[in-house]
Amino acid sequence: MYAVIKAGGKQHRVKSGDVIEVELVHGQPGDAVEFQPLLVVDDDGKTHHGKDLAKALVVGKLVGEQKGDKVKVFKYRAKTGYSRRQGHRQLMTLLEIEDVRLEPKKAGSRKAEEAPAVTDASEATEAPEATEAAAKPAPKRQTARATATKTEDEEETPEAAAEE
Repeated sequence: MYAVIKAGGKQHRVKSGDVIEVELVHGQPGDAVEFQPLLVVDDDGKTHHGKDLAKALVVGKLVGEQKGDKVKVFKYRAKTGYSRRQGHRQLMTLLEIEDVRLEPKKAGSRKAEEAPAVTDASEATEAPEATEAAAKPAPKRQTARATATKTEDEEETPEAAAEE
């Protein structure tokens, strides 16, 4: 099983036992660090992403710190005599991946767990009526614009207004 995590603005493909180099993470060697993975591929080869990762977790341990490779920065502008040299070494943290966890969904559907069990016969007869009332669409309300556009010929009588 492996996972893709995001650390320090970069994505890393990790599995249990890997030692990776990420940008500086503050902490003491031996401290535990947890990451929310972006993608997990389980042992069966099935890919999990999006909502499947709600309970997925990558646990790592800080091993130590070191400096990265030297980057040479050279700025130059032609015909002006301007040139600058500069170097940079990024501080890096060594991170040992201890575990990649993907907790599977429990058997049974959500709706079955949320729906209360009906034990009384009187409750069983009331339940269909409540669902029928919820299924009926709400009556249409007449907007102010619709009433304003009626002509004098179509003017409503008090009896027709009472029907609505």
